[in-house]
Amino acid sequence: MTLTALRLSQFRSWPRLDLDLDARPLAIWGPNGSGKTNILEAVSMLAPGRGLRSVAAPDQARQGVEAGWRLRATLGDHVVETLAPPGQTRSVSIDDKPVTQTALARLVRVIWLVPAMDRLWSDAPEGRRRFLDRVTLSLQPDHADHALAYEKAMRERNRLLRDEIRDPGWFRALEAQMAEAGAALTRNRQAALAAIMAAQDGGSDFPAARLTLLPGEGAADDPDPASIAARLAAMRPRDLAAGRTLSGPHRADLGAHWGPQDMPAALSSTGEQKALLLSLILANARALSDQPVLLLLDEVAAHLDADRRAALYDRIAVLPAQSLLTGTGPELFQALGPAARHLSVTKSEGRSHAEAPA
Repeated sequence: MTLTALRLSQFRSWPRLDLDLDARPLAIWGPNGSGKTNILEAVSMLAPGRGLRSVAAPDQARQGVEAGWRLRATLGDHVVETLAPPGQTRSVSIDDKPVTQTALARLVRVIWLVPAMDRLWSDAPEGRRRFLDRVTLSLQPDHADHALAYEKAMRERNRLLRDEIRDPGWFRALEAQMAEAGAALTRNRQAALAAIMAAQDGGSDFPAARLTLLPGEGAADDPDPASIAARLAAMRPRDLAAGRTLSGPHRADLGAHWGPQDMPAALSSTGEQKALLLSLILANARALSDQPVLLLLDEVAAHLDADRRAALYDRIAVLPAQSLLTGTGPELFQALGPAARHLSVTKSEGRSHAEAPA
């Protein structure tokens, strides 16, 4: 299933964009701030959630939160439309029928790598957990439903904790819901890590990693509902003192080691961390070989030397995915040649413009 058309209206710096595509990679180049990443962000809205910048829908409108935006895309035989009218939340339709955002995950899988993710291995666990859950969602579309169920029950439990409610009867039902949803989250995460490790190619340019689900505060890697419920019950006195739930799957972390010395990713050089992250993104795409995949790589070429850049393009060429890449100049994509489509982006008077080079 190929993305063959993308139509934007009032999205970010684009008053309008009518873009026709095919299965070849699309190399988008232009000066910083010209609107390249905004195209990738628009495509990322074909996935559930807030897209690659993780912002509220009103903030994506070109004229600000009091305006609105619209995106219409052709994916295979389906037409997807998502929009955020002024003062309203984002809505989604497929073939002109209203659907929930989670329906998008069953139509196409969207995965991305953006410069902010370069700090993945050195930042706080929350960023790695979000990355892990995006990977897991691409492989397990029901992951979002389990996450919503877990978070809803945890919010209610946290409210009881803040109000210093001590009657165990108030907690048992909520903890049972958290245990069931939390066990499903953990099983999905473990299955996703296994799939990613199996899909790594182990090349020297983008090394394979040994991935682990780390418990963080408490045994967040336990897939047994009974054990999770028992632990929540045992932790109530401590949680009451803190006014929040201190352990569980919401505190999980992602660990990564690579190479013959089993080097932790956090202790690796900046270049090694980037190569390792690219390895995981490419493996994520390979693990979805039976699903339509859109791969978004923002400013990735600028951080690679010529040999590693060529190796990346070689891998993209054989991936079971449709790829969109951005960079500051056409020289970054010379190795792709006619195997890719090219798009030049400029910006004037606050408006982005696109042109296919001759």
